[in-house]
Amino acid sequence: MAISKERKNELVNQYVEWINQSQAQFVTEYRGLTMKQIDDLRARLRGSGGEFHVIKNTLGKVAFEQANLPEPEKFLEGSTAVLFVFQDVPEAAKVLNEFARASEFIKLKGGYMEGRLIRPEDVKALAELPPLPVMRAQLLGVLMAPATKLARTLAEPARQLAAVLQAYVEKDAAQPAA
Repeated sequence: MAISKERKNELVNQYVEWINQSQAQFVTEYRGLTMKQIDDLRARLRGSGGEFHVIKNTLGKVAFEQANLPEPEKFLEGSTAVLFVFQDVPEAAKVLNEFARASEFIKLKGGYMEGRLIRPEDVKALAELPPLPVMRAQLLGVLMAPATKLARTLAEPARQLAAVLQAYVEKDAAQPAA
């Protein structure tokens, strides 16, 4: 079924809009997936702020060119679908990587993150990162460690003095009883 020129322009504009709004785009080959499997993947990805769309290669090439993203050779060939990640990039990469590992029908070709080309290995490395809340907690712990250490260092002399005074109080309380 042929697509009209107007519809092609609409699709290209939509792709460019998604590219500009998303933090990352992961390009996959989905040959052999059933519609039910694609819907399942889409549902999983929505939870991490991603949208999985099947695209026409020629229109995808035009969209990536308009968005000033370099397209490597053989990147948009075969059955192509793009994951546009709008929120949590590592979480979306993790969901996509787990699905690809469980299914022989989806193959990661690479993608873009903040306008830079990334390889499939880079997407797999992103998938191994901890979730965003955990990373924030780790960063907060690193930032708070010097302040906590300083507070402990400043409080230590007072704690030692209190321990000495307590020992004198206990010693005085023990003498009259004897």
